[in-house]
Parts: sequence; C-alpha cells; structure tokens
Amino acid sequence: MISGLPMAVPEAGLPTHVRIHEVGPRDGLQNEKTVVPVEVKAEFIRRLAAAGLSTVETTSFVHPKWVPQLADAEQLVPMLDGVEARLPVLVPNRRGLERALALGVREIAVFGSVTESFAKANLNRTVDESLEMFAPVVAEAKEAGLRVRGYLSMCFGDPWEGAVPIARTVDVSRRLLGLGCDELSLGDTIGVATPGHVTALLAALGEAGVGAERLAVHFHDTYGQALANTLAALRHGVTTVDASAGGLGGCPYAKSATGNLATEDLVWMLDGLGITTGVDLGRLTATSVWMAGHLGRPSPSRTVRALSHQEP
Repeated sequence: MISGLPMAVPEAGLPTHVRIHEVGPRDGLQNEKTVVPVEVKAEFIRRLAAAGLSTVETTSFVHPKWVPQLADAEQLVPMLDGVEARLPVLVPNRRGLERALALGVREIAVFGSVTESFAKANLNRTVDESLEMFAPVVAEAKEAGLRVRGYLSMCFGDPWEGAVPIARTVDVSRRLLGLGCDELSLGDTIGVATPGHVTALLAALGEAGVGAERLAVHFHDTYGQALANTLAALRHGVTTVDASAGGLGGCPYAKSATGNLATEDLVWMLDGLGITTGVDLGRLTATSVWMAGHLGRPSPSRTVRALSHQEP
C-alpha cells in the first residue's frame, strides 16, 4: 500500500477541526449478512482508535431478534477496556439502557425518525410514540451522568413518503433535543440530500434556535452526494461528521439506503482543506483493507481503493 496525502489548501470560513464520529462497528456491521466474530469486532474497534478516531460507536443494545449481527454486545463491551476513545452505544429503549449501564457504558444514543413511515418500520411506533419512549431513557441516562446523542433518520427524504418538508425535520429535531440530548445527528438515510437542501435545513434549524454546535451530519452516498453535502454542512459551521470506515453499512429497514460516507474519503477531503481530525489516513486505510478481508470483498471507499490498489 502506498502512502498518500492531498495537498492542503484551506478554504476561508471553514472549521479548523472536525470530530469524526465513526459508526462502522455499529452502523456498518449491523447490515452484514453474516455475523462477524466478536473478536474481530473488538480488534476492528481497537485499530480504529489506534488510527486516531476519537469517537467509535461500538454496538447496539437492541434485541437480537431485530439485529442479530449485534447480539454480542454484552461480550464486546468488556473486551474494549483500555481503548483510548469515546465508545458510545445505541440503546433502543429502557431495557437497552439498563444493559448498557450494567456494563459501565458512559455514552449512549437513541435513534428516532422524522417520518411516520420509517418510525413504523424501524420502531413499530408513531413519531410521537417513539419520542415518548425515548423520554425516560434520556432522562435516566442524564441522571446517571451519561452523554446522550439523538439520531434522526429520514431528515431529507423517505422511500415511502418522498421528500421531507424542512419544517417537519425542524419540528422533530427540536422535540428530540428537548428531551435532553447533548447532540443531534441529522441522517440522510437514503442519500437523497443535495447541498442546497442541507444549507436550507441548517439555516432553518438555526432560526429555530438549534445552532450548528449541537448538530452532527450523517450522510449516505447513494447518489454520490455525501462529500458535497458534508462540505455544505462545514460551511454552515457543523464540526461533527459521522462516517463509516471503508464505507460500510446501510440500513436494514430502508432497502434503498446504500453505504455510509466512507471515513477515508472524508479524511482525504478534510486533509486537503487543512482541517485537522487527528486521524492517520494510512493506518485507517490499512484497517479497512483488513476488515474487507474478513468480509470477503473489497472496500467500496474510493480512497481505500486508490491508496491500497484494491480492485473495485
């Protein structure tokens, strides 16, 4: 594998540092057809942290019936002692929170939807009912001293409902943050957002009192727009970006959702803009090549393929 970095040419008005919220071990692996051994998952997380990723979302405490790929959460978390990174986990409900607390987890996330169709498909609840379910989870987590992230899916478009009105996304965003979440991640679950849409939504959220400092963005690359959308968010002041090592992942409940924005592609762009991330691109690429070997297929990340000479 050759080592390569882009020429750094900063753009005025952009953040000087971006925190990458790595979701590969959870959002990436949850969609795999075959279950990855827990030892491989633990090594994956250790390698991601060693590559400089300061936040690595590790797993989900969802019922194994719904996401069998993450049924080993109780085994995985204790294997990560000593990993120098923030290691949040997803919890779907109070039972999931209890399981996470029993293992000493310090950060959690809840996962909601802007649209009724996806709330029904993913949570078997309406949007209102899902927020009611999250309220005691967030409250109990905060009381226990945990940091809480709120995810919102379908912020830009929905496979059943089509385009999502900006006002709708703003309303549900404010309600989820109002439960006490420290941060809100705006998800383009099926990858239909474009830069103008991203800018308009962030402006509308700002007008509604939700500043960029409380927001993260989570783009899928279905139509090749993830990096362009990320740049639009950076220009609006967002400094937390979700990405998945090697471009792993999709969504088991939205068949049109392809992979997440690849962390390597994001780091290449940020390095080229002179924005610091703390991530060693060479080590990260090597990690994704290693994981691709375990999954039995090449990484979909263009940067991984370019730096490692993988065939598409």
